[in-house]
Amino acid sequence: MRTKICGITSYEDAMVAIEAGANALGFVFYDKSPRYLTKKQAKEIIDKLPPFVEKVALFVNVSAEEIDTTCKEVGATLAQLHFDADAALYASLQTPHIKVIRAKSAEDILKFQDEYRLIDAYCEAYGGAGKRINIEWFKDVDCSKIILAGGLDAHNVTEVKKYGFFGVDVSSGVEKSYGIKDAKKVEDFIENAQ
Repeated sequence: MRTKICGITSYEDAMVAIEAGANALGFVFYDKSPRYLTKKQAKEIIDKLPPFVEKVALFVNVSAEEIDTTCKEVGATLAQLHFDADAALYASLQTPHIKVIRAKSAEDILKFQDEYRLIDAYCEAYGGAGKRINIEWFKDVDCSKIILAGGLDAHNVTEVKKYGFFGVDVSSGVEKSYGIKDAKKVEDFIENAQ
């Protein structure tokens, strides 16, 4: 499975994740998150990163113009949309993007099933709550275009491998504290996911 380490707030943590084998890094542009970065902070990290690593910018409740402008300014390669937008917003985006489904029920995981999408457990807050989704919902579902998030860590990521997810996304499960990654947890998570 491919791995994304989200909530990166420092160059050091970014390089720990890359050296451990992460395929993607997540940068949070939601100002209510404890992992929030300004455009300047994100650009300073992204500018120093090696090639062939996906740089994902996470957004909540903003316009297509803001998403495109931010991604271009900081050098992000993919936008991750943690909100229900209308079709017009998706259609007007110039930046490659992935939709996030905040699943409340088994039916929710079938939304956008012809697209690559990220599925997280529903909670009032947006992202990073560490809440686990009911993994039984994925039984007999084609998971090849699903990136699973929510409550994952180095110990339980092995349990989800059998479902054939495209990838897994982790933030709080590999942290010492909000926004500060634990190198050993990052390494173990990636090793156990692959």
